[in-house]
Amino acid sequence: MNEKIGEYWEDFFHQENHEDNWWSRKKELCKKRSVSIARIRGEGHLYQELRYGKTHQINYVLHLRMLMKQGDKFYLEEQITPYQFQLIKGSIVNHKKSQMYSVLETGSVKPNSLGRDLDKKRFSYDRLEAVKYANRWWNSYNPAYHKFDVDCTNYVSQSLFAGDAPMTGKPNRNKGWWYGDLTWSFSWSVAHSLRWYLSGSNTGLTAKEVEAATDLIPGDVICYDFEGDNKWDHSTIVVAKDNNEEPLVNAHTTNSKNRYWSYEDSTAWTEKIAYKFFRIGV
Repeated sequence: MNEKIGEYWEDFFHQENHEDNWWSRKKELCKKRSVSIARIRGEGHLYQELRYGKTHQINYVLHLRMLMKQGDKFYLEEQITPYQFQLIKGSIVNHKKSQMYSVLETGSVKPNSLGRDLDKKRFSYDRLEAVKYANRWWNSYNPAYHKFDVDCTNYVSQSLFAGDAPMTGKPNRNKGWWYGDLTWSFSWSVAHSLRWYLSGSNTGLTAKEVEAATDLIPGDVICYDFEGDNKWDHSTIVVAKDNNEEPLVNAHTTNSKNRYWSYEDSTAWTEKIAYKFFRIGV
């Protein structure tokens, strides 16, 4: 079935006017960056089949691998995207991106048992460890933590904590940045809350807002307001820089690795998009 799904997606991919036309935006973004896609491979993986009446619905995830070439530099960009379609009398209809919901896991982590000073005012941020963690878990979920349907900020927070960012504010969910037994601060898991926490924190996890994405280095954080309405929707962590010193980021929810930071190839992108760039540990 997975091989057949790959064939279905290739047919969908080659349609000129399919639902989101993300491929056109991707090509435009690559042209602007002087990047070429040297190779692209997609693998479809079935995760759910539903049958009701005469309808047969297929839900699957597409693992897309793109070998990107910029000057003399190559890097691998990867994305995991959920899709669905229906088979009605052998014909494919309603082939589109979907929302893959996950079951909330109940694993917990006890930060005190990890030997961290949760309330120290200054910390030495280990960017290498934060990036290593982000690359280790970009397409999977650490069972020590809860897993959310919208997991982007939870994933970024875990990566920061792996870099020795200190927690503070427990047990007040409206205060500080922390994760504990079966609960956590809003800033740990909510993109809007993390954005405002990073702008104002002067103890525990601290950051400095900078003007441009090129001012960031691996281990830093970008926050996204897709609609430009001051409701912050998404968080990513910088894991590398390209030949133009622009960040490449990892993210959860739509799991991505080495994605260009601007998200212009995302279906969530709008011309009203706003960004915040945070240098961590200063």
